[in-house]
Amino acid sequence: MDYTNSYNSEGETVIIGRVGAYCGNVHYENQPCWISDNAIAAKPCIKGTGRYLYYKLKSMNLYNMRIGSSQPLLTQSLIKDIVMKIPSTSEQIKISDILTALDYKIELNNAINKNLEEMAQAIFKRWFVDFEFPNENGEPYKSSGGEFEESELGLIPRGWSVGTFQDLISDTVGGDWGKEAPQGNYTKEVSCIRGADIPEITKGLLGKVPKRFILPKNATAKSLSHGDIIIEISGGSPTQSTGRSVLIIEEVLNKFNTPLICTNFCRVIKPIIGYSEFLYCYLSYLYNEDVFFQYENGTTGIKNLDIGSLLSVHKIVIPIKSVLQQYSAQYQAVYSTIQHLGRESDQLAQIRDTLLPKLISGEIRVPVEQDHSAPDLPMVAESSATYQP
Repeated sequence: MDYTNSYNSEGETVIIGRVGAYCGNVHYENQPCWISDNAIAAKPCIKGTGRYLYYKLKSMNLYNMRIGSSQPLLTQSLIKDIVMKIPSTSEQIKISDILTALDYKIELNNAINKNLEEMAQAIFKRWFVDFEFPNENGEPYKSSGGEFEESELGLIPRGWSVGTFQDLISDTVGGDWGKEAPQGNYTKEVSCIRGADIPEITKGLLGKVPKRFILPKNATAKSLSHGDIIIEISGGSPTQSTGRSVLIIEEVLNKFNTPLICTNFCRVIKPIIGYSEFLYCYLSYLYNEDVFFQYENGTTGIKNLDIGSLLSVHKIVIPIKSVLQQYSAQYQAVYSTIQHLGRESDQLAQIRDTLLPKLISGEIRVPVEQDHSAPDLPMVAESSATYQP
């Protein structure tokens, strides 16, 4: 939601997008905030019921209530005139407590995963860019006087080498898009990861991976395995390069009830055994450092990643096996935790989305000491799209 200086809100506020891409979106806020004139700020009639108001509005699909054709929008009067049967205040609070607990756990898991990923990226940079990996005494290598030797990339730890990603890869495999429904010989159902799905899967979430139907022989040749890396090779923008990637492990594969492949706008990298975590983290590091812009071709429209040059030309520092194994073990533990918490968040979201309409409609009732339904009342005490102090 766009917060600007059009409306200064304090206390419980439900913010409703009224125009544009956010039209009908609902957000709960309990902290002072600025709300633009592209949104409606709704206040609950009764203190402490703002969360219930939020879930009530969220369940109503407000987008379908918009008016206008050239620029559809929601108005204050539409929101303020909504009249419906609502439960007693105590039941409203009980319902919002149940749904809020689920949302809180999801938010907590997401925050933990974000911290874990940031920690993993920091460790990678410290070990393989700053060369402060632990020596045999557990001390930072460079700071503790570790030995270095000259290379074409400058000084590197003694025993390490310079090479390319291709030196660590056994094969690369193209993706497939197949058909939307069974057709002719396209009979094998698969789940197909697109570039747009990569950010969600790296967070441990399912995303919106579509089901497709491909040739059985292609399913055999292109199905993903533990240790594979998917890298996006088409897409990007002037501010975001192509090249997002995701590491596939058993925890990812087990989330899908069909074989997993990637679309033909991505490529599967199959690292040599033992190098998956290092290679994936190195690719992620270069992507975050905007290095992949150097390997894009195409001047207008969709950008394509020159994957061949990236893998065979870009020089990297390759660690000795003992350091590699130590890092891989640490990253495996972190990444498995991310995938586990992400799966838990997906399951909690499914429970919440199943309970939400049932609790809001009264199909499922929650026990309260006194349960008296309130009369038909407006949902909000006040709403405003614009406000000038």
